[in-house]
Amino acid sequence: MNPVINVEYTYWQEPGGMYLGYLNIWPENWTQGSNIAELEDMLQDLYEIYREDQKENPIERKTGNLRIAAAA
Repeated sequence: MNPVINVEYTYWQEPGGMYLGYLNIWPENWTQGSNIAELEDMLQDLYEIYREDQKENPIERKTGNLRIAAAA
């Protein structure tokens, strides 16, 4: 039996009713579903695809700080 892991995701509902979301570990790759259950199925598929891709083509992620002038 494979171990179960928790993967955080972000989602929102569009005005037309569709749910859009992405895995927080790969925020540049969005998917959608007509309801939360379908969205979660699509996110799980996305995880499997990108997990395999990362094994073959690892991406070095970096962080930075951005200074933005606040509006008066």
